[in-house]
Amino acid sequence: MILNATEIGSGNPVILLHGLFGAGRNFGALARALSATHRVISLDLRNHGDSPHAPGMTYPELAADVVETLAARGAVPAALIGHSMGGKVAMRVALDHPDQVSRLLVSDIAPVAYGGTFARYADAMRGIGLSAELTRAMADATLAAAVPEAGVRAFLLQNLRLGTPPAWRIGLAEITAGLADILDWPPSEECVFAGPSLFVAGALSDYIKPEYRPVIRRLFPAARFVSVKGAGHWVHADNPAGFLAVAQAFLAA
Repeated sequence: MILNATEIGSGNPVILLHGLFGAGRNFGALARALSATHRVISLDLRNHGDSPHAPGMTYPELAADVVETLAARGAVPAALIGHSMGGKVAMRVALDHPDQVSRLLVSDIAPVAYGGTFARYADAMRGIGLSAELTRAMADATLAAAVPEAGVRAFLLQNLRLGTPPAWRIGLAEITAGLADILDWPPSEECVFAGPSLFVAGALSDYIKPEYRPVIRRLFPAARFVSVKGAGHWVHADNPAGFLAVAQAFLAA
């Protein structure tokens, strides 16, 4: 599958991979900053943003989409920067196609299975009635009981296209069906990515726990770890300057 991509800048390619319910446009400020020295390509993963919708949300499938898209754009080898779900996709690409990845930055995720609130988010989104009179305020009110955080509701509602009739931009049914695969991590002990790897945690997040470091180092023996102050799970949004400084230093090393 060829994914929707937004490209800016020139130089060695850097690929930005977003998290669940996100899109490449969420990296807009980061992409603009990195484009001063790099060719930056922000991808919409399948069933997200403006990319095609299709059944299947396993990491081998998502990684294959990225590999096919980068080959079509002549953007390999590339540095990969992935957040959350996008971080797992980036890890899978690096493990399966190490010759196509120059370096790997993984933001606030580890190669382990997770639980979380995403099923609740998906159910709440599917509960919004897509009637012709729907407004963003009405959709926000419908989400409020299940998603009390206003910022998270605003993030989720970026995926709602108002019109006649309203519709979800994302493949919500396909994402919901694939949530178990998205939260999981397929076994990959036989694969190793020996290239430069940086795992960036939000200081206020618990997604990269100390007990996850051994499994990370088995798969990524050159892995280094850094924590960004004042940031939760959405590191690049919670502390943009801090995340940018870490990314720039890693890419320049």
